[in-house]
Amino acid sequence: MAKIFQRGHGHNKAGPFMRFVLPALILLLVGFNIAAGTGKGSGLLFGGKHSDKRNVIFFVTDGMGPTSLSLTRSFRQYAHDLAYNDVLVLDRHLIGSSRTRSSDSLVTDSAAGATAFACALKSYNGAIGVDSDKGPCGTILEGAKLAGYHTGLVVTTRITDATPGAFSAHADFRSQEDLIAEQQLGEYPLGRQVDLLIGGGRTHFYSGNSDPRYGNRGSRKDGQNLISKAEEDGWQYVGDREQFDQLQLGRNVSLPLLALLADYDIPFDLDRKDEEYPSLEEETITAINALNEATKDSDKGFFLLVEGSRIDHAGHQNDPSAQVREVLAFDRAFQAAKNLADKSQVETILISTSDHETGGLSASRQVTKSYPDYVWYPQVLFNAHHSGEYCSKQIENYKGNDKKSFVQHEILEKMLEIHDYTDDDVNYLINEGDRNSVQDKLNDMISFRAEIGWSTHGHSAVDVNIYAYSNRRKALDEIKDYLQGNHENIEIGDYMARYLNIDLAQVTRKVRDTKHSPGTKAVTNLVDEYGHRVSGLE
Repeated sequence: MAKIFQRGHGHNKAGPFMRFVLPALILLLVGFNIAAGTGKGSGLLFGGKHSDKRNVIFFVTDGMGPTSLSLTRSFRQYAHDLAYNDVLVLDRHLIGSSRTRSSDSLVTDSAAGATAFACALKSYNGAIGVDSDKGPCGTILEGAKLAGYHTGLVVTTRITDATPGAFSAHADFRSQEDLIAEQQLGEYPLGRQVDLLIGGGRTHFYSGNSDPRYGNRGSRKDGQNLISKAEEDGWQYVGDREQFDQLQLGRNVSLPLLALLADYDIPFDLDRKDEEYPSLEEETITAINALNEATKDSDKGFFLLVEGSRIDHAGHQNDPSAQVREVLAFDRAFQAAKNLADKSQVETILISTSDHETGGLSASRQVTKSYPDYVWYPQVLFNAHHSGEYCSKQIENYKGNDKKSFVQHEILEKMLEIHDYTDDDVNYLINEGDRNSVQDKLNDMISFRAEIGWSTHGHSAVDVNIYAYSNRRKALDEIKDYLQGNHENIEIGDYMARYLNIDLAQVTRKVRDTKHSPGTKAVTNLVDEYGHRVSGLE
């Protein structure tokens, strides 16, 4: 070997290579690694070193099972004339699946599902940040805040609903939304732990006799006006689209931020008017930009929960037209978060999963007694311009003299583009007094024609997908090492706690004195305006 690389052997071509080319290659590779380690620019330049400063964006697609993705993917291909192999953003980041059972049932509800993520433990259906013995359990959001991170919640339902509630409050039952609202603003032993709240649910923050600036739709029974109190305590309050736009997508935010953009839930994306309500994508961008700005000079990043909340409601209502639009709205929000992560110099991880599947959705349906056709028709969903929820409200609120004509021409033909309806269909929609039943009829008219099946108006026990992304290769590899394959839902919470170096047992000790029983605050939740089956667990 000494002779081969010895100088002066004219026949040896390796000498010049070793002396000139190889060192240059080494310098080039070293330079590339240094550039990659800075995390600047595109997320394609992954760094190999773990950063001390970290951001976690945890996404929950409430009620979205694997079939919801299949349905939405095919719908999008039809709607935009895309190739059969075109996929959603989420599809590119699939790493595993999750088992969803709660401590007391093979079929979980959203409260137990969210508590599994937030506290990394199994609890009973209906539990909000409490264990199976109804003892308050420390959450990842609380642990992050105590460790110096900024925190935020972004949803399209009530901000006091099960998923955001389980991360930011402690209550024996999910229906204690008045109590959840108080704790989210800091009225419990830890004080304020949330820096940013964006969603609906204004009704649980004030009473009906409160300041009319908030809409006169308050439902609190104790007479408190938590919005006014929050403003007095330094919260920036945003109550409508105009005020939301003044936030300039997070560039003009003063934390803490309380953005209550609807009395109850923000409308389905299929029904949402841009001039009245922001999209989930806009909410997400606003939250990330605001939290990035707030932490730019800190050695800690942020923890943000983003929920595609109303995928679940579409499942409860068995409304495929609304559901595919909700999934697409979530997919855009995930893409927006990924784009911002790629631009960030801070190590950022995105994890997305569902708490459960809703509706027992099937992307096929046998509609005759004969051998079934192997088809389903996305064009039927494409032709629906409003949800069954919206249409049923229009029928209920109709004050004219010709209800039959209204149902035929305005609802069925214009809003849903159904023209092959029968007299029995119309008579049912006119004469049935229960709005939920009218809603069910309209949604089944769509599902039947699209040949889409549902097995329940509740949840199912099907496993759900896990997705992940990071702007650092090492972080992404670690997520995959931990969550690739099939896992219990509590393992997702456990991973996030480990990633942020949070001792949930220590946090639990700090929240044990939290008042959480139903006697603490009267139950005022579950009113009909939610537009879905509110008597059961979502």
